[in-house]
Amino acid sequence: MRNELLFREPYIAIEYNEIDDWIYVNWRGFVNYETVTAGCEKILFFMKERGCSKVLNDNTNVEGIWSTASKWVGQDWFPRMKNAGLLYFAWVYSASTFSRLSTDKALKNTEDLKYIQTFDSLDAACDWLRSV
Repeated sequence: MRNELLFREPYIAIEYNEIDDWIYVNWRGFVNYETVTAGCEKILFFMKERGCSKVLNDNTNVEGIWSTASKWVGQDWFPRMKNAGLLYFAWVYSASTFSRLSTDKALKNTEDLKYIQTFDSLDAACDWLRSV
């Protein structure tokens, strides 16, 4: 069974994986404050709509830096995701050093990291999400 496509823009595709009951987010290309915040709001919307508690956030195909949004992700968005029922967030790093630094900056701005794990491969992230 394929994932159900929920939303697509050039910088993001959001899908629902019914078998594993998680939201899969495939970020692509260069992102900035506007695209990160817009995409994150869509993730929150679909997580609530589907009643999901797991998100697979795939940055494999992200290029460049997006650190202007890091503080917002950590201090604004993650607390709202948690309040909406998020229990597990698997975050796959990009190969781009600048994107990885942006991810790490977002995590440094996040008060509660117990439900977030980072990975270098999509397979490892999937394995972890399936195990929790």
